[in-house]
Amino acid sequence: MARLLFRLGNVPDAEAEEVRELFEARGFDTFETRAGFWGLGVAAIWLRDEGQYEAAREALDAYQRGLSERMRQAHSDLAEHGEAPTLWKRLLHHPLRTLLVVVGVGVILAITLLPFLGLME
Repeated sequence: MARLLFRLGNVPDAEAEEVRELFEARGFDTFETRAGFWGLGVAAIWLRDEGQYEAAREALDAYQRGLSERMRQAHSDLAEHGEAPTLWKRLLHHPLRTLLVVVGVGVILAITLLPFLGLME
C-alpha cells in the first residue's frame, strides 16, 4: 500500500522539484497526486513500496534540516546587511494595499460597534 511522504500544498515549486530530484536520485519508487480542480484532493508525493519508508523519511528529514539551515543563514545574512524583510518594510512596499486593509478594518469596526454606541445615549 502507498504511504504519504510529502505534502505539496503551499510548497514553493523549487522546493518541490528538489524533493522530487532527491527521491529520484535515491531510487525511491514514488508517484504524485494533485489536489484537483476544486482542491479537494491531496497534492502529495507518495511512496509505492512501504518497505522503503524509513530510508525515504530519513532522506527527506536530512534534506529539510539542510533547507532549514540554508534559510536561517540567508535570513541572517540579510539581517546583517539591514535588508531583512520587516513588517514596516512590507507595509511601505505595498502602500495602497496597506491603506485598503486599514480602511476595511475601520469599516468593519464601525459597522460592528455603531449599534452598541447608539445604546449608550
